[in-house]
Amino acid sequence: MTRPSAYLDHAATTPMLPEAIEAMTGQLKRVGNASSLHAAGRQVRRVVEESRETIADALGARPSEVVFTSGGTEADNLAIKGLYWARRPRRRVLISSVEHHAALDPAHWLADSQGAEVELLPVDGAGRVHADTLRAAIERDPDGVAMISVMWANNEVGTVQPVTELAAVAHEHGIPFHTDAVQAVGQVPVSFAASRADALTLTGHKIGGPIGAGALLLTRGLTPVSVQHGGGQERDVRSGTLDAPAIAGFAAAVSTAVQEQEALSARLTSLRDDLIQRVRAAIPDVVLNGDPADRLPGNAHFCFPGCEGDALLMLLDAKGVECSTGSACSAGVAQPSHVLLAMGAEPAAARGSLRFTLGHTSTPDDVDRLIEVLPAAVERARRAGLS
Repeated sequence: MTRPSAYLDHAATTPMLPEAIEAMTGQLKRVGNASSLHAAGRQVRRVVEESRETIADALGARPSEVVFTSGGTEADNLAIKGLYWARRPRRRVLISSVEHHAALDPAHWLADSQGAEVELLPVDGAGRVHADTLRAAIERDPDGVAMISVMWANNEVGTVQPVTELAAVAHEHGIPFHTDAVQAVGQVPVSFAASRADALTLTGHKIGGPIGAGALLLTRGLTPVSVQHGGGQERDVRSGTLDAPAIAGFAAAVSTAVQEQEALSARLTSLRDDLIQRVRAAIPDVVLNGDPADRLPGNAHFCFPGCEGDALLMLLDAKGVECSTGSACSAGVAQPSHVLLAMGAEPAAARGSLRFTLGHTSTPDDVDRLIEVLPAAVERARRAGLS
């Protein structure tokens, strides 16, 4: 009997939690706009505000600090562009060299069209930004820094950043600090207040919520310039009619993920460590990327020497193992992972990487399926690379 597919791409999107499905579908039958003043509108507004309170309570924030967005990309754009514009004429944007493109691309757009001076903060071989590195970058011209952005945990290699230390360095100079916590929420403890970050990005579909719902947590007194204008919703920071069903599902997912984080982390760490050990045994020359200890519990990222990551991914997919490559593909040409290059990897190695990520539906059977098909897939990918 053929084994079922093994889904090992939870960092891309994870199946919705039952609690989120129930909360979202329960609101789909309602009619009303949360900005309307009649009874139906007030009922929807109540759903939105209760969801805001739920998210704030789960993440150590005040309800007034929760600004709903369509997801992580919009929240990152709002934080990076909005804070840059709010703090002009300061022009320096300090951002880690291993950020997701949802953060890197807005920063580079500011440089290309808005006169920003974007400086990529270097990382060590594990992908970590050190506090001394950030301090040295600031001190070259502290009065010229508009904002700083360093992700909480890396989406490719899983390394967890010292966010609290980095935020403290930023605050020594009165500079707003933003962190993309899309990968961190639900996998490691996340408290907005304790982190001392001024802005924090999260999204629903990474934690068992719906696609299309996310939030930017904004500390009181910090008001970025709006990226989109219209009805003035969300503190006049993010205009647009609120998707109450998606927000309800998002809030349920955040609450459940945070409540179950400790137990899930323990289970995934054990499963991940088993995956790493068995991959190393099956492919002796494989290279594990990221911090070997201080990493997301569900992340295992490898370089497979002699393989193209895209080819290996498709070979595994044909055998029922779904994962992701550490490199982006543009016009059919594999590009080395910018994360691995920043960590010091050679381009060939950076092109031969795969990410296996676990989540709340992962089981030992998923790891068994990977190990069953991986050696033959690697051998075939290596032969293809030599031809």
